[in-house]
Amino acid sequence: MSQAVLCGLIMLVLVVLLLLIGAPVCISIGLASAAAMLMFTAPEKALLVSAQKIFYGTNSFSLLAISFFILAGILMNNGGIARKLVNCASLIAGRLPGSLAQTNIVANMLFGCVSGSGSAAAAAIGGIMGPLEEEEGYDISYYAAVNIASAPTGMLIPPSNTLIVYATVAGTVSISALFMAGYIPGILWGLGNMIVAGVMAKKLGYVSKRKIGVKEGVQVLLDAIPCLMMIVVVIGGIMWGIFTATEGSAIAVVYSLVLGMIYKNIKLSALPKYLLEAANMTSIIILMIGISSIMSYVMAYTGIPELIANGLMGITDNPIAILLIMNVFLLILGTFMDPTPAILIFTPIFLPICQSFGMSAIHFGVMITFNLCIGAITPPVGTVMFTGCRVANTTIEVVFKRLLPFFGVTALVLLIVTYIEPATMLIPRLLGLVS
Repeated sequence: MSQAVLCGLIMLVLVVLLLLIGAPVCISIGLASAAAMLMFTAPEKALLVSAQKIFYGTNSFSLLAISFFILAGILMNNGGIARKLVNCASLIAGRLPGSLAQTNIVANMLFGCVSGSGSAAAAAIGGIMGPLEEEEGYDISYYAAVNIASAPTGMLIPPSNTLIVYATVAGTVSISALFMAGYIPGILWGLGNMIVAGVMAKKLGYVSKRKIGVKEGVQVLLDAIPCLMMIVVVIGGIMWGIFTATEGSAIAVVYSLVLGMIYKNIKLSALPKYLLEAANMTSIIILMIGISSIMSYVMAYTGIPELIANGLMGITDNPIAILLIMNVFLLILGTFMDPTPAILIFTPIFLPICQSFGMSAIHFGVMITFNLCIGAITPPVGTVMFTGCRVANTTIEVVFKRLLPFFGVTALVLLIVTYIEPATMLIPRLLGLVS
């Protein structure tokens, strides 16, 4: 084994060990990368290269979209838009078994269309739906599980901050094509959850007690149109090339701010608080990207991606088996690592392997994101799960058993996304975004 490969392996082992003892992800990646770099270069050069990689890793115009979409989500959460989307969702799912739970799922999907954050959806929609479901006698473990299981659809249905991070790491990947590729997987995830929630609702005897009349339904739809138009304006503009994803994210901020002020839920005096909250959330992601750029350099220098690729090819050269191994690995990885650092670390390793047997970088991006979204609702580190439990004022132990059927149907959708290529590539091809 060459010295370079040994350095790379030591780096990966250090990352795992530091994570296992509870060190923050940025610290784990940074220390491990520094230790590996010092093994093959002088300290002065290591410092210089590290600074350069952090700068170049974060010096990307497209990364501005993350900060703007985060701010837009905060403004929507505080501007009354979530309530309008919940009311609209009740029109779609209000007559299904477990109508409030079904409304929760549809509302999470709609909120994902305008916020791009699973945790934001779990907090905003769960905070509205939880008291309503409790009032109608729904078991807390049931409605909390429904909210948690469906919240990550916002990380797949565009705009998705996770897909923007992937596009930055993968290089020449169209964010517009990635966004369009996320629609079918995100919708399939939501529909699968609706089936499970309906079956469970029938067993538990949850039926709709409130029917919406035509007049009320029309009023609800009219109230929701301004919120839904944000989807048309932002995603439609990106899709048709009127503006870039970054420009679209800025438009989403202006749109949500104006709408929140029209609804009289946002005051100018509260803007500094919202801006600070968005800056705090953005800084975490940007720092992660910068530090991970050092790790990517070390991996490229030491040849770790090629080593892992050769190892996988040594086990089997069957693409079906290789993708299955990757999925299992990513599912396990997602249980103890957030999606952003996992994408930053493992995209440079797995993407070349998939491209070697003809898999599109867009298809792979949706697959890895889907895997890590499942991890977001899985203990011990699932951020969406913790958010959903906190909103419902319950514990993971209470909710986890109810989540198991949702995991089963979501795993089935993952296999569809992985092995049936049109599930991701159909819409981008129809729109002419990919050849």
